[in-house]
Amino acid sequence: MSDNLTRLSVNINKIATLRNARGGDTPNVCLAAKYCQEYGAQGITIHPRPDGRHIKYEDARMLKEIVTTEFNIEGYPDRPFIDLVLECKPDQVTLVPDGPEVITSNCGWDTVSNSEFLGEILKEFRDNGIRTSIFIECDKLKIESAAKIGADRIELYTENYAKQFLINKEKAIEPYVRASEIALNNGLGVNAGHDLNLDNLEFFARYVNGLQEVSIGHALISDSLYFGLENTVQQYLYQLELAKLEQLKNTL
Repeated sequence: MSDNLTRLSVNINKIATLRNARGGDTPNVCLAAKYCQEYGAQGITIHPRPDGRHIKYEDARMLKEIVTTEFNIEGYPDRPFIDLVLECKPDQVTLVPDGPEVITSNCGWDTVSNSEFLGEILKEFRDNGIRTSIFIECDKLKIESAAKIGADRIELYTENYAKQFLINKEKAIEPYVRASEIALNNGLGVNAGHDLNLDNLEFFARYVNGLQEVSIGHALISDSLYFGLENTVQQYLYQLELAKLEQLKNTL
């Protein structure tokens, strides 16, 4: 398959949530990351939060020795988070605008009103050789601003796509197609994540041009309870392969 196949990064936060519910070290997040990679995932994503309710800062430090594919740390860029990322030196850091009280990410950055704040942080990561991505919605001005302040990529927030997909998938994908084109025209790479699953992933990856990476956690880990982790990772990879095949067919 082509080298420009969309990469799958598995978010293992839910493994840590299950571990924390009982205490101890079962299931083990490092072992989960190791197996996800062995089963074909091209990356591991974690999203540590200040209250440590799933992935903890110490997990991030241990995982930097385990992840041999692409390591992506996402979160709100307060000083402790910034220092953690600089210590772990992941391949990518994804900035997400969620405060400590938020259960899961529920919006993208306003890169216009936060341009100075984000620009300084992006520079600090860039100076340390870490690729940057900004979690963002399908807004032209905000995407253009992300490019101006020095982001390397954006991660399209796909919750609305997932909801609308069940109603009208052609209409649901339109804003994301436009957003990806705006990003590419401004020199940004394109990632995506939030509520992508086995039902809606192939359609999304087929029509969003230049999609480099999807980060999937909740749905994938939930599916693995029924199908097993290896089989589940393979199913998600297969959906991305199908999307690429459909793209190639449309170019012939």
